[in-house]
Amino acid sequence: MGKIIIKTEEEIKRMREAGRVAAAVLDAVKQNVVAGITTYELDQIAKQEMLSMGATSSAFGYGDAVNPFPGYICISINDEVVHGIGRKDIVVKDGDLVSLDVALHYNGFVGDNTVTVGVGSISKEAQRLLTVTEQALYKGIDQAIEGNCVGDISWAIQSFAEKNRFGVVRELVGHGVGRDMHEDPQVPNVGRPHSGPRLKAGMTIAIEPMLTAGLPNLRTLEDGWTIVTRDGKPSAHFEHTILITKDLPEILTNLKK
Repeated sequence: MGKIIIKTEEEIKRMREAGRVAAAVLDAVKQNVVAGITTYELDQIAKQEMLSMGATSSAFGYGDAVNPFPGYICISINDEVVHGIGRKDIVVKDGDLVSLDVALHYNGFVGDNTVTVGVGSISKEAQRLLTVTEQALYKGIDQAIEGNCVGDISWAIQSFAEKNRFGVVRELVGHGVGRDMHEDPQVPNVGRPHSGPRLKAGMTIAIEPMLTAGLPNLRTLEDGWTIVTRDGKPSAHFEHTILITKDLPEILTNLKK
């Protein structure tokens, strides 16, 4: 593991700004998730919202020169867990679960947040998946306090998800956030209490449970990016960027009115 960066007061101020912008972009895209829209159109809405706010996508061009990520946000539908690419031939339908993962740079820092939206009339089990995954995020956030360990966050998510009989994705993890989209430490969604790096005030991390309605085993599609469940069962993904403080954790990607 590399060095965990403790943010200064000035850096925290700028992280708050980036978080607010990321939350606003996510909310704007979320409002447009309706049956009949293409995922490409959603991606373009995100692009324009970032442009209007003076932000740039952290996702666009990410990766190596051979296969850089071509979208401005990640848009994943149903059995797609993460890293879905907005496409003109993918039309959102009634009953779909659509995950929107917005990570952006603003004034030198990153805001990173995700929500999964049910489109129109979804099944009771799909709604339960959404509800439990979002609740698991807040169970993890509750443990993000100074003196606890990363494993306390991980165990809170894992134990709550498994109690509700959902699969917990292991290969993909949360992470530190700052000037870069991915910093140390890694924040897994499974783990043991009192294990891993100790949390200190000034740390900024992305907590992002990814749960599945079936087994949590994954595979990557031929585009080299989109990761789906092996059994084809749906998944959900929720994420916030969090500041560890001397007191309660602060959610930096809450939408401020």
